[in-house]
Amino acid sequence: MEYENVAGHIYDIQGYAVHDGPGIRTTVYTKGCPLRCLWCHSPESQYHEFELSYLPVKCLGTDLCRDACINACPEGAISREEPVQALDGSGMIQKAKIDREKCTVCLKCTEACITKALYPSAWNTTVDEVYNRLDKDRGFFKNGGGVTISGGEAMDQFAFTYNLAKRLKDSGLHICLDTTGCAATELYEKILPYIDLFLYDIKHMDTVMHKKLVGVGNELVLTNARFLAEHGASLQIRVPVIPKLTDKEDNLRQTAEFCASLGEAVKLVQLLPYHKTGKMKYDRLGWRYPLSNVEPPAEAFMLKTLEMFQSYGLNCQLY
Repeated sequence: MEYENVAGHIYDIQGYAVHDGPGIRTTVYTKGCPLRCLWCHSPESQYHEFELSYLPVKCLGTDLCRDACINACPEGAISREEPVQALDGSGMIQKAKIDREKCTVCLKCTEACITKALYPSAWNTTVDEVYNRLDKDRGFFKNGGGVTISGGEAMDQFAFTYNLAKRLKDSGLHICLDTTGCAATELYEKILPYIDLFLYDIKHMDTVMHKKLVGVGNELVLTNARFLAEHGASLQIRVPVIPKLTDKEDNLRQTAEFCASLGEAVKLVQLLPYHKTGKMKYDRLGWRYPLSNVEPPAEAFMLKTLEMFQSYGLNCQLY
């Protein structure tokens, strides 16, 4: 099968992924997304441009590296923090401190940082480079596993995602595409033959509320879901349950009705309760976390919601 070795940019590759489709998988995370979900747990996925990430726990003090990051920054955006006790108790150290207003994201500090406490949020790669990395995991793809291409929104880098899917499919692997549904229908039509299972998000059934929560309406999302269902795709629908935002009974019931209307194409519906594990990523980027006052939904509420979805004849589970 012919493919093009096009370039792309990704922000992670995670092995032993057991929540991104059937079996044991490896997930490739592409950068860039047309949505801005308030509950996004991977903020580094949103923009195509790279960001500067900082993980202070990995910084062993600027004395150790002779102020390498400070000297590397042409804008003077890095200085020393107030002294703190080293984790090993060896004495006081001064970690790097970033002035985000001065930082131009030249990323020269990431090249100088010996512990990689400062690091770029993504990297450039090619289809062949990613394939060669994934091929090393082939022996771990048990119980129907394989590769999942995720994001961000993987369809936002369509040429890269499409050619990677073709390359992987030709090698005999099971391929999942994790998608928001926010791409042109003709692109889904083109990639459909190379995807075994679409992990498909349904975030809200009201288009006005959908736009308030994620930045765009839901018309294209619903249209593409119907298109895929009518053209032989297998769908695993993912429904985020966010207190005060998506957890109203009318919305959840309408979502269940919509999933049921897609018929046998829907193999599974996953209910995704809100969690705060993404907050640390906002901290690394120096961004404000938008849902700091929101708590995860109660287990009793999630079980009740699960029963409601199952009452529509849907194979449904809690994520």
